[in-house]
Amino acid sequence: MQTNGSDMTVSNLRVNLDRLCWRLDELARIGAIEGGGVCRLALSDEDRRARDLVIQWMHELQLEVTVDQIGNIVGLRKGQEQGRPVMTGSHIDTVATGGCYDGNLGVLAGLEVIATLNDAAITTRRPLAVGVFTNEEGVRFQPDMMGSSVHQGLENLDVALAAADSDGLTLGDELKNIGYSGDIPVGSLSAHCFVELHVEQGPVLETAGIAIGAVESVQGISWTELTISGVANHAGTTPMSHRHDAGLVAAAIAVEVRKIAEDMGGNQVATVGCIELVPNLINVIAREARISVDLRNTDGARLCEAERRLEVFVERISAEEDVEIKARRLARFDPVTFDAALVGRIEKVAGVLDHSIRRMPSGAGHDAQMFAPNCPSAMIFVPSKNGISHNVEEYTSPEEIRAGADILLQVLISQSA
Repeated sequence: MQTNGSDMTVSNLRVNLDRLCWRLDELARIGAIEGGGVCRLALSDEDRRARDLVIQWMHELQLEVTVDQIGNIVGLRKGQEQGRPVMTGSHIDTVATGGCYDGNLGVLAGLEVIATLNDAAITTRRPLAVGVFTNEEGVRFQPDMMGSSVHQGLENLDVALAAADSDGLTLGDELKNIGYSGDIPVGSLSAHCFVELHVEQGPVLETAGIAIGAVESVQGISWTELTISGVANHAGTTPMSHRHDAGLVAAAIAVEVRKIAEDMGGNQVATVGCIELVPNLINVIAREARISVDLRNTDGARLCEAERRLEVFVERISAEEDVEIKARRLARFDPVTFDAALVGRIEKVAGVLDHSIRRMPSGAGHDAQMFAPNCPSAMIFVPSKNGISHNVEEYTSPEEIRAGADILLQVLISQSA
């Protein structure tokens, strides 16, 4: 590893917190919403502007920037040797009521690592790369983690490009509309390893008073959309015994989803995040309902059990209420276990830097899990205040950010030496 010959050793390197926080603030201005949050849906105009800004910063850091066929952006810093880069990164798309840190921290901390190495005139043996992955949130287009899954060969490119939003606009067309339909073949870049810094998005670290999470696994995710077809009728003149009420069935499914999680216990969680009724009028029995079901578990067999229980209930309530229910799979990912040696390296670095740390699973899906089948991968978590994320009140303190970014810096250096 080449240096500028100064007295500063690599182990003493630390990120520039002011610069990192400045970039976080600047990026948060794009798509800013009331309350201090961000709305920057994938492939929206706001997403385009944010991409443009990140690429500008990449060029300022003298990175080689490429955009692939699914719109993933990669900034590459050359090493002393050619070969597969040590990679970090995340996403900059948000949910409609998002915060300033989810995804953004991972991308911008990666750029800060590069800036810190540039400042110290250090050239690593292996190349370094920072990735910005398309449509991680999966809000506008399903499934989530789309860009990284296509990048890693786990999702078909043509299928992903054909994914349509609620207005019927396809991901492929929207990539072209914002100027990010790249010509680099997906999968043309293979990583030596992948490490992602992310806010926890939960209460575990803060509650325990722990500074850092060494993420050793990501729980499996199952997203299903159920469309319930009943009969619209008058709310006052239709006897209860003669109703085919799609709204009632949607409500019953929502209650059952909660019951499944409570009965199974352990790490099983279950959420109904979206219910839409048609015609959605106060005095009309709903003829149609669309409902989303999100099931998650760290254990693959237990996740399958939750899916089976939901399927059994849906069949029963369909027969009891004489309605038709169609299921559409939106996303399905098995649980992922991260590389034990890389998780151990994160633990060791945290100890050297005198930060408390604990091993933990991730309850949310992340781009890093898509790399895990193909290269050693792991994640670093920093606390989320009150466990809040996907919310304008999402917050991680500067000192917590510094701790995570310093660990990311040292882990990337160790992997690229």
